[in-house]
Amino acid sequence: MNRKSLLFLSITTSILMSCQRENKAETIGENNPLLAVYETPYEVPPFDLIENRHFKPAVMEAIALQQNEIEAIANNSSKANFSNTIEALENSGNLLRRVTTVFYNLSSANTNDTIQALAQEIAPELAKNNDNIYLNEKLFQRIQTVWDTQLELKLNGEQTKLLETKYKAFIRNGAALNQSDKERLRKINEELSVLSLKFGDNVLAENNSYELVVEHKKELAGLPEELIIAAAEEAEARDKKGKWVFTLHNSSVMPFLQYAENRELRKKIWNTYQRRGDNGDKYDNRSNVVQLVNLRMEKAKLLGHKSHADYILEERMAKTPENVYKLLDQIWEPALKKAKEEEADIKKMMVADGIKDNVQPYDWRYYTEKIRKQRYDLDEQELKPYFSLENVREGIFMVAKNLYGLEFKQLTNVPVYHKDVTAWEVIDNMGNHIGVLYMDFFPRSSKRGGAWMTSYRKEKMEGGTRVAPIISIVCNFSKPVGNNPALLTFDETTTFFHEFGHALHGLLSNVTYESLSGTSVYTDFVELPSQIMENWAAEPEVLKMYAKHYKTGEVIPDELIEKLQQAATFDQGFATLEYLAASYLDMDYHSLTEPLNQNVVPFEEESMKKIGLPNAIIPRYRSTYFNHIFSGGYSAGYYSYIWSGVLDTDAFEAFKNTSLFDEKTARSFKMNILERGGTADPMILYKQFRGAEPSIEPLLRKRGLDGNKQPAKKAVFNVKPEDDLNEF
Repeated sequence: MNRKSLLFLSITTSILMSCQRENKAETIGENNPLLAVYETPYEVPPFDLIENRHFKPAVMEAIALQQNEIEAIANNSSKANFSNTIEALENSGNLLRRVTTVFYNLSSANTNDTIQALAQEIAPELAKNNDNIYLNEKLFQRIQTVWDTQLELKLNGEQTKLLETKYKAFIRNGAALNQSDKERLRKINEELSVLSLKFGDNVLAENNSYELVVEHKKELAGLPEELIIAAAEEAEARDKKGKWVFTLHNSSVMPFLQYAENRELRKKIWNTYQRRGDNGDKYDNRSNVVQLVNLRMEKAKLLGHKSHADYILEERMAKTPENVYKLLDQIWEPALKKAKEEEADIKKMMVADGIKDNVQPYDWRYYTEKIRKQRYDLDEQELKPYFSLENVREGIFMVAKNLYGLEFKQLTNVPVYHKDVTAWEVIDNMGNHIGVLYMDFFPRSSKRGGAWMTSYRKEKMEGGTRVAPIISIVCNFSKPVGNNPALLTFDETTTFFHEFGHALHGLLSNVTYESLSGTSVYTDFVELPSQIMENWAAEPEVLKMYAKHYKTGEVIPDELIEKLQQAATFDQGFATLEYLAASYLDMDYHSLTEPLNQNVVPFEEESMKKIGLPNAIIPRYRSTYFNHIFSGGYSAGYYSYIWSGVLDTDAFEAFKNTSLFDEKTARSFKMNILERGGTADPMILYKQFRGAEPSIEPLLRKRGLDGNKQPAKKAVFNVKPEDDLNEF
């Protein structure tokens, strides 16, 4: 039976069930595009047909269908085996995953008040559905049977990994708890699902509610012309024609802090930026943080762990909180030393400007930019004309072609969820369809901040045929201004390369099971494919491929490339320190073994005092807007970026030691990392590619933190010899 037939059967079952309920018409597949077979090119979501009213009925119908599927597995009279239990469980909930991926992707990238309200209603239902699966005793007994008899089943490597993943998921979600503890776990999960949504909604509201209105042009001194024009356009859009409006979106606030000569205005917008979620109003997140931290700790203890961090890290490369702290400590000392040198340089320049104050956070970016210009004769505004969005995109496509033989063809016949979104078919060098890639680049009030990759459909195998993935990358880059195209900063350029690396991880996946596909890997491994891509962005050979002046077509001159390279480690003390500070803060919250009984502000202050964070720097994310850990999937995991930095710099040396587009090295990275998803232990996959465990030295060199020139050290997450047994 083919995939469409299976889907039709599932929907038919769903329809029959819905006839026993009220409001039948809304849940029937032909009236709800989320429940019908997608009659679109490449079976992409029919965004042009989906309305807010379709989401909740579709979610509830899909939940009911999955529960029927689960009951059928749990009550199967045949002896439990891999096919009728593990694979059947893996294939359950297909409709629910399809519906919820559309809903939650839109709630992040193109939300509205209705979607946000629906999310609050839907989250507890999904949490309940999850608990109904993981706490189903009959189902767990069957999984236990398969687990206990696995040696008799002669499973291949991927089947063994799937079994291990499913079994551990049940244990880690409370299947072995007594009844009263299961009931408490249900309550905790429901509360957590709502609190994390509320936290993220509050941050989005804070980002959208603030505007810095400038009425006199003299107060714009120092700002680039394109930023002034963008602020005027923003003001006009807000019915403030003749004024200038700056917002808390990064593409507005960060260049303002970088260039505005008016120190008081920098201070004003900075204080608002760093107080998001901490203003005692309806968007205040302080109590939400306390509740999230305490509920996570209680859940971890209920499941037999000392802390939430211990619970999370059991299924990460790090394994223990101690290993994470050890990694952070290794980098903190050299980063702190460099940051203090950077602060001293800023202080000298402030004194020369007649400012006697200590360096403040709202001074750092402004004076850093002046020092960069003075020291390297490098002005970011001089670079931006060479990094138009279109040229950067074409450069990324060329890198993907040279490494992996991929071609990208823009699609104009598929529905998109916003006019700014573009869609692309991805084809390999044999002409085979690999997948579809959506790209959504510009900020708007309906989109949360930051940049991310997601999927509308993950790769898997069905009946021996590869189901092609549908991937999306979402960013918040500087918009086109006037008649000019969108011109990216170099940071935005590397962000584009980063998210595209995630996209390749999803697109090139080649595994059997969806739950092991693409980015379904440990959080502290998932950033390797993205961060390694950043390395190509700044290589002279690659820059000459794509960095071309948007007006003249002139290739970026050698002197600019040289300046860019000379400044590569500039301000890396600050960049590393603010990141590490957020990582320590994350770990300090989630390593708690007793309830948090204080305001999060003094807790954060104590955390930063403990590591000696200079007053001129704050954590990259303060507690009340730390979406990664309180509304995303990075709790006790924000360190993952620096660990992946260890991996990516070590891995990139394999290319540097051969050539940037060495065919053998690229093929090995593709086969051992990008294609394999979560089908084996990450360190085993890495060693199959690199031939050894990673060293921390390449990371320190890249960031200019290797001043002591000590002998190379292995990174701290070592593989036990017996782990090699997982290789296949």
